[in-house]
Amino acid sequence: MACFLVPLGEVIVTTVVQKVVENNEKKSSVAKTSKTVGKWSQRLGWLNTMLWGGVILLALEHMWHGEIVPWPPFLTAMQNPADIAPMLHEVATIGTGMAVFVTVVWAIMVIVAEVKTRAMLEMKAKPVSGEA
Repeated sequence: MACFLVPLGEVIVTTVVQKVVENNEKKSSVAKTSKTVGKWSQRLGWLNTMLWGGVILLALEHMWHGEIVPWPPFLTAMQNPADIAPMLHEVATIGTGMAVFVTVVWAIMVIVAEVKTRAMLEMKAKPVSGEA
């Protein structure tokens, strides 16, 4: 019914956070002097892409099934007071579960990227055997 509202709320917050982090990275002297592999704004961009994609697909799916309409109150479950409680339950359970799952997958992606980045930097720092 409205499970996409929780990831929508999360993606709005993370998009704002990404913009703030992006501005801080631009102002940072470290970012200007060195080419950092994998900035946090980039990693937040991954999360935002995953969340926006899910929100758009879910919204389209809900429109297809007639659960969202282009006139107020927009959610058909809001037209009947008896449908509001199940809708809120779905938002709290399914919506939160989806948002948490996407965020956990993103966190795993970030950890893998950090490990790979550190491994690459260590390989570049070590001299090749046989060289003086």
